[in-house]
Amino acid sequence: MNRLTRRLATVGSALAVAASSLLLASSPASAATSCYAASCQGLDPAATVCQNDAQTVRTSAWGVELRYSPGCRAAWARKTSGGSLDTSIHVQNTQGTTHSTYYGGSGSVWTRMVNDKDIQAWACETRAYETLQTQCTGSY
Repeated sequence: MNRLTRRLATVGSALAVAASSLLLASSPASAATSCYAASCQGLDPAATVCQNDAQTVRTSAWGVELRYSPGCRAAWARKTSGGSLDTSIHVQNTQGTTHSTYYGGSGSVWTRMVNDKDIQAWACETRAYETLQTQCTGSY
């Protein structure tokens, strides 16, 4: 009887481990953070579910994008090409919250998010080459 109990315990443990790894493998999105409006403020959109329904709602002449998640009611700036080593991008909302990052001239970068529930946000790109110049999107 003792051997049977041990075997059942071993089989049960093996099944539990297999089931938990299957559950984790089938839901990678569960690792992403969920937020809404003000609770998204300062979070990285790539680490949240906000990136899943994001859309580019405005683009400046220099190519900085204002990204918006309707499900999260949050916005951020993204730059994917066309800048130089002295380029920075930022997102700002009408409450005065701003997040910025530098763009190294290649690849993609984005800022942290700002609340965009019942207020407006916009994205800007600043280039410091020779003279300080800024180009912004319209607000959304």
